Amino acid sequence: MDAQRKPIAAIITEYWRNSHADVVVGRLLDGYAYGGEWRAPRVEVVSMYTDKVPANDLSRAQAARHGFRIFPTVAAALTLGGPRLAVEGVVLIGEHGDYPDNERGQKLYPRWELFQQIVDTFRSTGQAVPVFCDKHLSYAWDKAKAMVDAARELRFPLLAGSSLPLAWRRPELELGLGTPVEHAVATFYGGKESYGFHVLESLQCMVERRRGGETGLAAVECLDGGRVWEWTDAHPWASRLLGHCLQRSSGCKPGSPRANASEPLLFVLEYRSGLQAAAYLLSGHVETTGFAAAVAGQEEPLSTEIWLQPGRPFGHFSGLAHAIEQMMLTGRPAYPVERTLLTTGALAALMDSSYRKCRLETPQLSVAYQAPEESLYNRGPVPPAEAEPW
Repeated sequence: MDAQRKPIAAIITEYWRNSHADVVVGRLLDGYAYGGEWRAPRVEVVSMYTDKVPANDLSRAQAARHGFRIFPTVAAALTLGGPRLAVEGVVLIGEHGDYPDNERGQKLYPRWELFQQIVDTFRSTGQAVPVFCDKHLSYAWDKAKAMVDAARELRFPLLAGSSLPLAWRRPELELGLGTPVEHAVATFYGGKESYGFHVLESLQCMVERRRGGETGLAAVECLDGGRVWEWTDAHPWASRLLGHCLQRSSGCKPGSPRANASEPLLFVLEYRSGLQAAAYLLSGHVETTGFAAAVAGQEEPLSTEIWLQPGRPFGHFSGLAHAIEQMMLTGRPAYPVERTLLTTGALAALMDSSYRKCRLETPQLSVAYQAPEESLYNRGPVPPAEAEPW
């Protein structure tokens, strides 16, 4: 064990090439390019638990290469088989793996269950350390809320979310705190739940900086097919901002989104503050994330592309790895976990709206918080494709 680096445990569902475990934990093992320079790991993965071991598993090879141990339980990974906590941080990657779907189409990843085992170990040892949870906290609002409540009760730092809020922005755009945002639109592609979370985070990391701070969501609705364009036509602000998002997209297919996106999805978001926002999933038309906002007193919307490196080394994950390390070292999350709690709850409600085919009021999503002073997105150069290691 390297005395100069903080020891951490990785709790993972599956670890294979290009999985989230690979592109996140891989950076914490090998280092990564960020902010224009190579950064050697400042933490040391000393233990790992994997819920599943598929045929293409990489965890065992990585353990042999880096000298960490793989344990049969979460508790043992955190204690190294002893009676006390033996790590100073935990990274939970509950993404990928053969898990069932529920009737709403949500993948039942055991993030909450694995998190509960982490918390149980904290309780039994009387010690607690910072925890990072990849992507949304859980498919269920009550489980996500319980995770945040446990962190508050035991007073350990909790960071969660995906790579997009910390990726590159083209052009660079940071809304000043207190910006009077009137309407906002975000665009992305992919599956309703798996990529729907990404588009919600792309939207939320921008609009949370508006005047008055974040106070939560009052109602949501998920629309699909022709209803997407009926709603858009009835809301000129959305049509206008959607156009600005698509103009920013470097991966936008020529032609109309109505023709190219055969199965469009729309998340309609009504904030408690009065802000109205829309998030579109337009598979077949876009391949990157766009954001646009109408701001009081400005004739032209503010807009940008949140750019993701399409192939290895998937450099957009470096900003997330940097944020994880910073929290492990300082005990201070880069942004409030309430952002991810709100987007987790919004996604769960939107999946329910899609299933029930109706607008849903969301009194449970009265999540209030203040955005950090800086957006912390990656302003450095893009690492070359296929650069190895990270």
